[in-house]
Amino acid sequence: MLAGLIFAVEEAEGRPGTLMATLPFGGMTLLEYQARLLVGAGAEQVLVAVGKMTPALLTAVNRAAKRHPRIEIVRSAEEAAEKIAPGAQVLVMADGLVTTDPVMDKMAKAGGEALLVTDDPTSPAAIERLDMRDSWAGVARITVEQLAQIAQMPEDYDFQSALLRVAAQSGAEHVGLTAGWLKGGHAVERSVEGLAARNTGVLAALTERRTDWADRWVFTRAARIALPELVGRNVPGWALSVAGGVISAGSLILTALRWEGAGSVVALLGTATLATGAAMAVLRGEDKRAGLLEWAIFALFGLIAILTGWAEFANTGSTTPPVLALVGVAAQLLVERVPARAKRWWGSPSAHLLVLTPFALAGFATLGLAAVAIYSFATLAAAVESTREKA
Repeated sequence: MLAGLIFAVEEAEGRPGTLMATLPFGGMTLLEYQARLLVGAGAEQVLVAVGKMTPALLTAVNRAAKRHPRIEIVRSAEEAAEKIAPGAQVLVMADGLVTTDPVMDKMAKAGGEALLVTDDPTSPAAIERLDMRDSWAGVARITVEQLAQIAQMPEDYDFQSALLRVAAQSGAEHVGLTAGWLKGGHAVERSVEGLAARNTGVLAALTERRTDWADRWVFTRAARIALPELVGRNVPGWALSVAGGVISAGSLILTALRWEGAGSVVALLGTATLATGAAMAVLRGEDKRAGLLEWAIFALFGLIAILTGWAEFANTGSTTPPVLALVGVAAQLLVERVPARAKRWWGSPSAHLLVLTPFALAGFATLGLAAVAIYSFATLAAAVESTREKA
C-alpha cells in the first residue's frame, strides 16, 4: 500500500496567519493540488500534517476530500503512524512544494526508501542539506516504521526535519532532480507571487503532455496562452467543455450544409477549446473528464471527415470521398488503440484536421481526405511496427 503525507505547517511570506498550503494555485489551493498529485501517483490514503488548524485549511481539506475521500488531518508522527497500515510506504511532500506528475510517479515507483535531491544548494527546490553534496528537493518515500521512529522523539521536534533525518540515516536512495523537472516548475514557494510564477510553469508543462506536431505547434501554444488566464479567473472546467461542444456542433452543422472549409476552420477552434479543457481537467485531477475530452476531439475529427466525405459525394456523385473518410477514421481509431508511445510526426485527430482544412478551404476536400487516409495508414503502420520492435 502507498500512502501520502503532506506538510501544512509554515506560514506564507508576507501573509501572517495564512498557511502556505492554503495559498491559491491552479484554480484551487496548493494543498488540494498536492493531494491530487499524491492520488495520481497511487496513494490510497493522504494525511495532512498540521501545526495549527485555520478555517482556510479546514476548507481546503474538505474540498480535497470531496474528490479523494481518504484524506485526514494529523498533528504528529505518532498519529500518522497509527492511521497508516503496517508495512505501507509513505510518499511525503514538503510544505509549500510545487511539482508535477512525472516527479511524483518516479518517486512512487522507487524500489524502497528514496529522497529527491538536488546538488545545487541555490536551487529553488533545495530545502535542507543532507550531506556535503546534496540537498533535499521536497519529495521522500519512507516506511510507516520510520514514522513510528519519529514518534519516539521529544515532543519539541520539527516533524518534517526529523522525518528527513531518519530517512537519510536509513540509507535512502538519492534520486536526482532533473533539469526537465525544474523547467516544469518543481520548487518550494512561500509567497503568493512565487506560486503565481510557478503556476505558469506547471500549466505549460501540462499542455506539453500532448506531443504530436499539431498539438506542440498549434493547440498546445493556444492552451498555454489561455490556461493561466482561465485559471486566474477561476473559470470552471465544465465551461470549457460546454464551449468546446457548442463550437464543435457549429462546425458539424456548417460541414453538413456543404460549407466544408468553414466547418473545418470552426472545428479547429473547437479542438483548441477541448484541448484546453482537457489540460485544465488534468490540472484539477479530473482525469476521467480529461480522457473524455480527448475522445471528444477524436469524435469531432471523425464526424468532420465523414460529413466532408458525404458533402463531396453529394456534390460529385463519387463514392471515393466517403470511402476515404471512413478509411482515415478507421485507421486513426486503430492507432488510438495501439499501446505504443506516439512519435512527433505521427498523425492524431487534431493533426488530421489541420491537414484537411487547407484542402477544404481551397475546394479540394477529396484530396484532403486522401491525404488524411494516407497519413492515418502511415501512422498505423509505424505504430504496429513499434509494438513489434518492443516484442
